[in-house]
Amino acid sequence: MDHADIVIVGAGHGGAQAAIALRQQGHEGSIILLGREQEPPYERPPLSKEYLAGDKPFERILIRPEKFWADKAIDLRLGAPVAEIDGLGHAVVLSDGSRIGYRKLIWAGGGDARRLSCSGANLKGVHCVRTRRDVDAIMQALEGGAQKVVVIGGGYIGLEAAAVLRKLGREVTLLEALPRVLARVAGEELSRFYEDEHRRQGVDVRLNTQVEALEGEDDHVSSVRLADGSSIPCDMVIVGIGIVPSVGPLIAAGATGSNGVDVDEFCRTTLDDVFAIGDCAAHANDFADRAIIRLESVQNANDMANCVARAIMGDKEPYHALPWFWSNQYDLKLQTAGLSLGHDQTVLRGDPSDRKFTLVYLKEGRPIAFDCVNTVKDYVQGRKLLESGPQQIDPDLLANPDVPLKELIYVRD
Repeated sequence: MDHADIVIVGAGHGGAQAAIALRQQGHEGSIILLGREQEPPYERPPLSKEYLAGDKPFERILIRPEKFWADKAIDLRLGAPVAEIDGLGHAVVLSDGSRIGYRKLIWAGGGDARRLSCSGANLKGVHCVRTRRDVDAIMQALEGGAQKVVVIGGGYIGLEAAAVLRKLGREVTLLEALPRVLARVAGEELSRFYEDEHRRQGVDVRLNTQVEALEGEDDHVSSVRLADGSSIPCDMVIVGIGIVPSVGPLIAAGATGSNGVDVDEFCRTTLDDVFAIGDCAAHANDFADRAIIRLESVQNANDMANCVARAIMGDKEPYHALPWFWSNQYDLKLQTAGLSLGHDQTVLRGDPSDRKFTLVYLKEGRPIAFDCVNTVKDYVQGRKLLESGPQQIDPDLLANPDVPLKELIYVRD
């Protein structure tokens, strides 16, 4: 049986950063990094932005040059999906039946794009945006003449894809089942702003819209039938309705978890010597009043990877990192710091008509998150304010864009 001191499952942001951090912190033992895809580790956010738009070739979204992994004595094995974990035997079993033993295992499996469950979901021309292969298939279809695109899902992936498709001159209809876009991650003011922006850019945004079925001709999607009986003709469908955490082998091996896999403050699962990081790791988050959540972000994947590397190297430090996110749509750069979960007040800072404003989310009088649209200074200073700890701040001061947020860090009622 093959064996490594540390086996990392998943070659996305979290897995790659775990391997990098271990070497940076002086780990000299063997490391095997297993990736399901045939591609070396690459950045995921550009897939729905610069890569889809053709602004960045694949080589420019690699996390590290290909030779980096060999130079750092990291055994990168691609096309190697894990089918099973033998917790007692400290080994992973690959889909081809081969086994790799480990002293420590870091699970960075991420997730798989959530698929539609309706009739016609498996027709050709139905795509998601999760891997390079997914986006290459979309680009090939566009090059083949696809003009009418239906995007299902009004989260970041769906909105970003819609923005790129409009830039490429395609006819785009965006369907959202909820009453507003970004409903799970942002306040109503931001949702309405982005809905208006996409409509201004020519996207047909339809809210409260349920998909009944996908219809096809010659096994290729040709229309989307809605619950009201109407149909939208299309050449392509892009589905962006979230992910399903990839944790099956962990749960089958006895790890605790319902929405993903549960981890403690050091990202340890309930299996001996097994850690989990990134999109699939359910943890008590300090910036969500210790609620058990999963965070699907590069920040979370990288910071959890660093936490695990420190723990393995004997420098245990609980995971405590401010969540942050970003989204590029048209000429709008949205930067988010913190989590707006449970907010009870929203303060508008600036004027949305100027396409430059900040939304501050408060809970019991204290800021818990910032959504910054084309306001980089607010984002940078807002992060520092949140990292400084809970504090109540006069909403009138927060609402005044002439008052720098950095001046409010120690201002208390």
